[in-house]
Amino acid sequence: MPRFPRRNITKLFVANRGEIACQIIRTAREMGIRTVAAFSGADVGSLPVRMAEEVAYVGPANPIESYLNQDAIIKAARRMKCNAIHPGYGFLAENPDFAEKCHRARLIFVGPTPQNIRDLGNKTIAKRIALEAGVPVIPGSLEPVNSLSTARAIAKETGYPLILKASAGGGGRGMRIVRDEKDLPQAFEACSNEAMASFGSDEIFLERVVENARHIEIQILADDYGNVVHLGERDCTIQRRHQKLIEEAPSPVISPEVRNIIGECAVRIARLANYRNAGTIEFLVDKSGFYFMEMNTRIQVEHPVTEMVTGLTLVKRQIKIAQGEELDFRQEDIKIHGHAIECRINAEDPARNFLPTPGVIEEIIFPLGPGVRVDSAAFPGSKIPREYDSLIAKIIVHGDTRKEAIARMKRALLELKVRGVRSTTQFHFAIMNDKKFDVGVYDTGYIDKNFDNLINREFENPEVAAIAAALEAYLKTQARLADTALKPVRPEGAWKKSGRARMLWDN
Repeated sequence: MPRFPRRNITKLFVANRGEIACQIIRTAREMGIRTVAAFSGADVGSLPVRMAEEVAYVGPANPIESYLNQDAIIKAARRMKCNAIHPGYGFLAENPDFAEKCHRARLIFVGPTPQNIRDLGNKTIAKRIALEAGVPVIPGSLEPVNSLSTARAIAKETGYPLILKASAGGGGRGMRIVRDEKDLPQAFEACSNEAMASFGSDEIFLERVVENARHIEIQILADDYGNVVHLGERDCTIQRRHQKLIEEAPSPVISPEVRNIIGECAVRIARLANYRNAGTIEFLVDKSGFYFMEMNTRIQVEHPVTEMVTGLTLVKRQIKIAQGEELDFRQEDIKIHGHAIECRINAEDPARNFLPTPGVIEEIIFPLGPGVRVDSAAFPGSKIPREYDSLIAKIIVHGDTRKEAIARMKRALLELKVRGVRSTTQFHFAIMNDKKFDVGVYDTGYIDKNFDNLINREFENPEVAAIAAALEAYLKTQARLADTALKPVRPEGAWKKSGRARMLWDN
């Protein structure tokens, strides 16, 4: 029997912003569901606001007063006569109290149960569930560490290097790597303070650092009828400060046999936790094996790569499960087709330690063509507000092989044009052209180890260089013919004469 009665979602409140809000609105529209887009003072005129049938102002730009304001969100949803809320990712998506308030307000929460979020969102509880499911875990504390003396005792047992993590954390916040005992007191205090500021809890735990590892995550879906399936893995190893930059599916280092084993472990964890809806179970993989790391009880930013290789729309599945529908496929029906890669293009300056560059997008041209998908809320004149994350767009490509997917991503990045704000486009292009990435030989330390090489690289592209040379010659000829002392103005974004191409969007 289902845990909740079957109810049709007739009007969905989208309690988020940006590209994920756009995707939820599009999916709901295809399903015949009306939508109401929440918006803050910083998002007036944003793409979700333009797309939704109705909109609801939820507060000022400060997220604490708007997208994180639980009462304001629920009041707005009820005022707009919605019967469901989709939290997207971030903000309130993994807040068990918010999910509980939605249920009390008779609003369908499109996501896991409050108890799911409470248990699996807490890293120490999730670790115990994984152990009970017979899944290997990273050595470390199984209970919150509340004192420096306890941290020292556990560190002595696990050894250095170790990592401190916020028990209720995620997204790389509330994490500190400690390589020497003398650094533990400062790291412990800093981690506790950041955990309290970010998540409202100063509980932290310790784990041994698994070095030279790959970051592998398994996407799962679970319905009210006990059906749990995994949709293969995503490789999220390319990251900086625990923030993912590039994701791909399948992983270039995971064999079909290992995929089945890790996938079965993820299913066992979800089943033991009585999990419902979409979720992601994350692992670290090294030469000695794999270890459970944590579970994210929400849709992931990188979910499109799974959609590209499986043909499933995950937001649609989330909504169907929330309505009490049974999964209409089983594990044996899931097939992985080809290879997909996603690049997160942010408004950041890699040359200045990835400093965010909020501002107005003056011009943006997205890549098109076979096997290319763009998830974005950006358009000419739209803003990247300083109050929120700096995501401009997710560029996702699909190819029959990894080699084809990489070539397609290079082409897509060359087509992408962004003016008005600095972006990470060139940095991603540099990674796509790096030999280590090309052969799949890298670990979670890839960015730190190769940063100088990536940031300083001039991007070789013979075809673009040939066009650049022809353009340069043309300009010189025109200048001579004009017989003027004025130098021809190089078109904005033109290239160097060296034959090494600069991006069209370089500014």
